Amino acid sequence: MTVKQLRAFLVVAQTLSFAQAGERLCLSQSALSLTIKALEDSLGGRLFSRTTRSVCLTPEGEALVPLARRLLADWDDAEDELRQRFSLRRGRVAMAAMPSFAGNLLPPVLKRFRQQYPAIGVTVHDVINEEVMELVRSGAVELGIAFEPEPTSPLLFQALYVDRFVAVVPADSPLAGQSALSWAELLTESFITLQRPSSVRVMLEEHLRQQGRALPVAFESHQLATVGRMVANGLGVSAVPALCREQMHELGACCVALGEPVIERPVGLLTRPGYELSVAARAIADVLAQAPIYPAST
Repeated sequence: MTVKQLRAFLVVAQTLSFAQAGERLCLSQSALSLTIKALEDSLGGRLFSRTTRSVCLTPEGEALVPLARRLLADWDDAEDELRQRFSLRRGRVAMAAMPSFAGNLLPPVLKRFRQQYPAIGVTVHDVINEEVMELVRSGAVELGIAFEPEPTSPLLFQALYVDRFVAVVPADSPLAGQSALSWAELLTESFITLQRPSSVRVMLEEHLRQQGRALPVAFESHQLATVGRMVANGLGVSAVPALCREQMHELGACCVALGEPVIERPVGLLTRPGYELSVAARAIADVLAQAPIYPAST
């Protein structure tokens, strides 16, 4: 039973005339008769009682009329929904982003996306870097935004920019007046950082270990906002990705360039290999790739 057959059946049922139905459907009477016969053969019995002068529905034909209308309505609804999805007039994208990106750089990207595609909804999972990768890997989200994973990761990575760590110091600290700081200078102060398994914490410790330095943690927290507040209140200093610079300033802390060694890592889009993104997900990936908001890597 095909959509074409059901449409032909309903027109004949409405007109009770193969000639009139053929005209509406732009089919010859013989082609229409073959279409109805194919439908009847597939169902196992006659739907119309035909004579040389009249056409009427059989009891089975009368029973099929409301069913066919409902089936075709559902088909038309499905067809319309898919067309709207392909034309970006309907849809929803699920994505995950590490908190530092979700809270600082993602909102202006979503604003730009909303201006271009106002009918597309977006669900953002604001989770730590490792959970971003797991959500993408499991298929719970289509896109992830995180630091570049290790080469052994099964995920595909498209870099958006390279983020560099900056120092975070109290606004009234003598360190705040310097144009740049070294790690040796920064680590003379009490250090505040995110708790493990934060990728920021792990990254800092690994890079400093390679330089023969340890991270002297005085305070730690799960939230970047709490780290910023602690620094602003004079409890110590910290180091965060440059994408958090504005957030740290809003919290009352001051950011200073940090080097010796420079710690940086690409940030970008994560997707599953072999998985074709929805049209809406491809659209938001394009907006992310073109966003003029990423901090310079130098």
